[in-house]
Amino acid sequence: MRGVHVGRRGRRGLGILLALGVPATAFAGEAAVHGEAYRDRFDTVVIDAGHGGEDEGARGAHGLLEKDVVLDVARSLAARLKRAGLHVVLTRAKDEFVPLEERTYIANDAHGDLFISIHANAAHDVGARGSETYFMSLEASDEHARGVALRENESFAKRPGAAGAEADPLVAILGDLMENEHLTESSDFARGAELRLAKLDSGPSRGVKQAPFVVLAGVQMPAALVEIGFITHPAEEQELRSAKRRQAIAAVLAEAVFEHARRHDAQRGVAPAAGATR
Repeated sequence: MRGVHVGRRGRRGLGILLALGVPATAFAGEAAVHGEAYRDRFDTVVIDAGHGGEDEGARGAHGLLEKDVVLDVARSLAARLKRAGLHVVLTRAKDEFVPLEERTYIANDAHGDLFISIHANAAHDVGARGSETYFMSLEASDEHARGVALRENESFAKRPGAAGAEADPLVAILGDLMENEHLTESSDFARGAELRLAKLDSGPSRGVKQAPFVVLAGVQMPAALVEIGFITHPAEEQELRSAKRRQAIAAVLAEAVFEHARRHDAQRGVAPAAGATR
């Protein structure tokens, strides 16, 4: 029921009642009483720090681990968004492995308005550097994008005991892509995030790309995966080791979220949440 917002916990119950045949008009009185609070305001962001636990992700030449860098950026981003009045859910808040299906469940259970998966890039070519941002597609936009998706999907596909759809990431993606109605908003957010990262980055912007990332496929909201730099590039590894650099990355990603939130609310005729400093 678009245009009616019942909060993170209420949406699920409302959906069940509608599925059981309770008419939408049954909720009209309550919506009128609470007014704009029930409209579809942007209020929840799900932040996914890639890898974790035994899955270290990429490793730099001097030992910096992707899982540690992205968790710190995720926490910093979460803190900034919370200060602006948004509700934030982290798929992991510490160094632990979280399976794909659990990350997807966490995001969808939170009824998020935006899903951001944060990663650090890697390449055999140690000269590769710069940021790039992805949104979901079955077809990779180029061979590099295809390789990045394969690397990031690998931790899920090779998890002990994985079978069926979990063992073949593309099977899982095929099951969800047709239901994904958020590709335009995903693309818009990805472009806004990359634009800001490009201004921050000392290296070149590698642009916005598409690839079949499993972690983006099952979430029922606009979603993007951000590669914040190449941990395999000596200079970028050194930058990513810096707390100041990680804070700067979190700051520009927060700006991209605020821009996306303003656009989301304006399109729906909803004023931003009271107290939100964005």
